[in-house]
Amino acid sequence: MIKFICYPKCTTCQKAKKWLDEKGINYELRDIKLNSPTETELKEWHKESALPLKKFFNTSGMLYKSLDLKNKLPEMTESEMLKLLATDGMLVKRPLLIGDDFVLVGFKEAEWAENFNK
Repeated sequence: MIKFICYPKCTTCQKAKKWLDEKGINYELRDIKLNSPTETELKEWHKESALPLKKFFNTSGMLYKSLDLKNKLPEMTESEMLKLLATDGMLVKRPLLIGDDFVLVGFKEAEWAENFNK
């Protein structure tokens, strides 16, 4: 089962949900604010995605900005970043779409469509 991890009040997440629904793609919805990803999950998704870990940060979020992570992340180890991401779901870029053989971070319609047209 595909996991759709989002923040329901986020407009990008709403667009992604609508896209999934229109395509008839079944998923399990998880509210990132109520059920934050664990450090173990994030580590696994990071490995599966092959993306730089910094791509998992919600750089436009208020929490990211208030913690001055733009300046702090370059000095942090991956382990420190994973621990930090696991402290609050609002630090994590969303939506996340997790399948058996893919991890998509953020909603880019073309990327999502390409993934499902394989």
